[in-house]
Amino acid sequence: MAFLISKDLRTRMLRGMKAGKSAREVARQFEVAPSTASRLKKHVAATGSIEPRPPGRPKGYGKLGPYKDFLIEHVLEKPDITMPQLVEILQEAHGVKVDPSNISKLLCAEGFTYKKNASGGGTRTR
Repeated sequence: MAFLISKDLRTRMLRGMKAGKSAREVARQFEVAPSTASRLKKHVAATGSIEPRPPGRPKGYGKLGPYKDFLIEHVLEKPDITMPQLVEILQEAHGVKVDPSNISKLLCAEGFTYKKNASGGGTRTR
């Protein structure tokens, strides 16, 4: 697992590379991988900041991101639709295979909840 390099160490590594040392020399000096030093140099050149990138994938870029509106539309049409039914609809319409739990996570993130009622059914609300 990766660990964050302190801002102080990033600054010193960058200072060493600006002084003319290669990324390998700086990496050896500060006992980090050579790829770490070269990635830091590229990151600073691209962003102008030594701050690390935020962790994780940007929101909306998952496997279901492009189909979010499609799924929400089907849920709004039929609020008591099940996750396996949504999986089938998505696979038939777009050829995308996903697990029902992933669709559930997407809908929960969009503010949908599922309320059971006394008759054994339920309704999906937003």
